[in-house]
Amino acid sequence: MATGCRPVPGRPAPRGRAGPTGPARPPPTLDVPALVRACQAGPVSEPGGTELPATLRRIERAAGALATASVARMDEALPWFRELPADQRSWVMLVAQAGVRSLVQWLRQGGGATDSTQEVSDEVFAAAPQALARSISLQQTVALIKVTIEVVEEQVAHLAAEGEEQPLREAVLRFSREIAFAAARVYARAAESRGSWDARLQALLVDALLRGDSPDVLASRAAALGWTDAPPVAVAVGRSPGGEVAAVLHTVYRQARRIGVEVIGGVHGDRLVIVLGGAADPVTATEKLLTAFGEGPVVVGPAVPSLDEATDSARAALAGFRAAPAWPTAPCPVAAADLLPERALAGDAEARRRLRHDVYAALVRAGGELLETLDAFFAAGGTLESAARALFVHPNTVRYRLKRVAEVTGFSPFAPRDAFALQVALTVGRLDPVVPAVAPVPNQALAPGARKAAQTGDDRRRFL
Repeated sequence: MATGCRPVPGRPAPRGRAGPTGPARPPPTLDVPALVRACQAGPVSEPGGTELPATLRRIERAAGALATASVARMDEALPWFRELPADQRSWVMLVAQAGVRSLVQWLRQGGGATDSTQEVSDEVFAAAPQALARSISLQQTVALIKVTIEVVEEQVAHLAAEGEEQPLREAVLRFSREIAFAAARVYARAAESRGSWDARLQALLVDALLRGDSPDVLASRAAALGWTDAPPVAVAVGRSPGGEVAAVLHTVYRQARRIGVEVIGGVHGDRLVIVLGGAADPVTATEKLLTAFGEGPVVVGPAVPSLDEATDSARAALAGFRAAPAWPTAPCPVAAADLLPERALAGDAEARRRLRHDVYAALVRAGGELLETLDAFFAAGGTLESAARALFVHPNTVRYRLKRVAEVTGFSPFAPRDAFALQVALTVGRLDPVVPAVAPVPNQALAPGARKAAQTGDDRRRFL
């Protein structure tokens, strides 16, 4: 009940919930006769400088009854309101009472004729703006405001003094507009605060991915952002378009919603790093997000089962992004696996390991003179007949062996791009011999006659 208002006789108590021993009490309704008696009671403090002095005195006296009736109407008309916890319902009551008091103050100041209109309307949500913004959506808040305005409009005939009904009705409509704008400002501030926090949290998550932090750190930060970890997960890296980080990430999220993928983005220096989840083909999904990146290459790391393993994808994507300028005609976006030779030349240890184990060592294990044939083919400038003459075999034999190379390694010597990858793999394999899977027995532990045989076995195993 507002300060200075008299109690309204016979006003029902607020609606109660069903207890363990009996049913819930019926919702309260506005006692119109009691409201009329309260409005016609003796004078209160005389407001000055207002066009509706008698009406303001009546509204002040009826403030508590109006707030109670508004909450009761909300309980009847809005099913979701009945499910709110008691503390949140009490916040709504406080806001409704503050709304009536603000209406009086607003009318005293000329009904919007002064510069303090926004300040007056914002005071309505000063009771618990953050709590309301977190627990009640903007759409629900608009519904609450609508119910409150309807209750006040229904009682204009009892609240307004003689001859002031129409001015009061118009003033209530104008004030409802101000309250709607105030609610929008409350939720806009909450959204900006949440957006800033999310941007910082996403930047921390991206930084943790690039540093290779523990899976627990990644999981906790991703959970705070609502990440569902839909497989597969991949990381895409490209140039940031510049400008405000919030605007860059907003573009990423808008486009990700259109294609139905989950994303977490962050600007790391001049690079835009995006974590994609739930995209069956991460390269194709990234192609639909290209407008969010700036100019230059965009590299997509390999798909992994979950965010826990996304560090490997992020490292591959970053290494590919650094090496991408060495392939000017590369597609955009490009998979990090397609940049293995450039990454190896740029010093990426993982790319060198993959070329050494998956290509060079695979050729050694396959045997069948594949390495010798591949060397002769490259030395002959990619000509089958010249390679056959150098090997003293038929050209069809060379062709068969080169097809076997493609089957073993996944790279075809007849494709220029694959031939380049094979040449780099041969170079890396011979510079960095493969470490044997089983450590050899020290020569000192062998008999003198077996020492030479062990050395020969070591020489063979170093390429396997």
